[in-house]
Amino acid sequence: MSEKRGSGASSHRHQITEWQAAWNVTNAIQGMFIVSFPYAVVQGGYWAIVAMVAVAYICCHTGKILIDCLYEEDSSGRLVRVRSSYVAIAEEVWGRRIGGRIVNCAQLIELLMTCILYVLLCGDLIVGSFPNTPVDLTSWIMICTAPLLACAFLKSLRRVSWLSFWCTVAHMIINAIIVIYCFTKAGDFKWSEVQVKINIWTFPISMGIVVFSYTSQIFLPTLEGNMIDRSKFNCMMHWTHIAAALFKAIFSYIGFLTWGFATKEVITNNLPTESLRVIVNIILVAKAMLSYPLPFFAAAELLQTTFFDGKPQTPFPSCFDDEDSLKPWGLGLRMGLVIFNMLLAIFIPKFALLMGLIGSFTGTMLSFVWPCYFHIKLKWHSLRWHTKIQDVTIIILGVIFGAMGVYYSGHALERSFHGESPKPFNPRPLNDG
Repeated sequence: MSEKRGSGASSHRHQITEWQAAWNVTNAIQGMFIVSFPYAVVQGGYWAIVAMVAVAYICCHTGKILIDCLYEEDSSGRLVRVRSSYVAIAEEVWGRRIGGRIVNCAQLIELLMTCILYVLLCGDLIVGSFPNTPVDLTSWIMICTAPLLACAFLKSLRRVSWLSFWCTVAHMIINAIIVIYCFTKAGDFKWSEVQVKINIWTFPISMGIVVFSYTSQIFLPTLEGNMIDRSKFNCMMHWTHIAAALFKAIFSYIGFLTWGFATKEVITNNLPTESLRVIVNIILVAKAMLSYPLPFFAAAELLQTTFFDGKPQTPFPSCFDDEDSLKPWGLGLRMGLVIFNMLLAIFIPKFALLMGLIGSFTGTMLSFVWPCYFHIKLKWHSLRWHTKIQDVTIIILGVIFGAMGVYYSGHALERSFHGESPKPFNPRPLNDG
């Protein structure tokens, strides 16, 4: 059914305010992965900091135009919501058979990799906190996954929004502690170690990390569709992305200045006092677990609408009964998804490099290329000339950065498995943190 933009009327039973939508977007673009941003400065220097601001602007723009693609004008000139998802937009442009499958696949990869990275980060943080214990990374990953099985019971976006709120609160407290500690070392800042030149072997990796961290386009159609007042969506996007850009740039720069080239993939592992490192890392583990439900919920919803929404629309019957309760086998499938994430986290234990690789591939497509391409295809005749130029420029940048990032991140990931530096002509071993 078509829906008017800005209308509070909706078929959704669990609506959210613009503040709850903002917590979810903030959780997506300013979440756990910021602990790897100082390491991105190691790889990209000043240009990585510039990229943090530029990518924020681009992703804010593509997020807004993606939502614009959900709407068409009716006969009276009012905007009416005629599409409900990213996939529906792709199906309109590329056809149901091809478009839906391509975007569904990319979204699923992005969401599952986000879940995997949260689980992997939990294990990595605990290993960094207790390096002398006999428990290895694999065991910690399994321990951290156990409470996440509860996510299989989530059915409401409203509950996910409140988890994102408390996640944001914990995020602000921990990052404030790290920044305050860094300022206590201001006299020893390593100003000379920040590079101005671009290293072709490492800058694409840092770009992939930056792009990955700003990818929220997957969640936006659902969030906007569930908002009580959709007219406030653009304002919400502006403030969340401005805040993310400023904080990421400042946090990354100060973090790198404190430790220079000794900055580790997860910056909390640089903290010198064991007690401080343990406290910060354990709270970050709790924060990662609070961040996990949003991408997991989106992945479960995507799988449900694609495969388990009832015959004949989908290949399998619905996961829910007539009372909107999960069937036992549906609950088992969701728990299996959590376990699947855990297994991949165990087998691919390279946090920052994996984030760079995935960000370069699905991140650039979902956040740069496809929103602009769909916008041009659906709105070409109503777009102003400068918007057309802007969209085409972003597409070109997305293709270039995506291709370079996949090649160099993949190359670095391969070398890291052999204990080598991502720089092919640097014999120093890679610092795994």
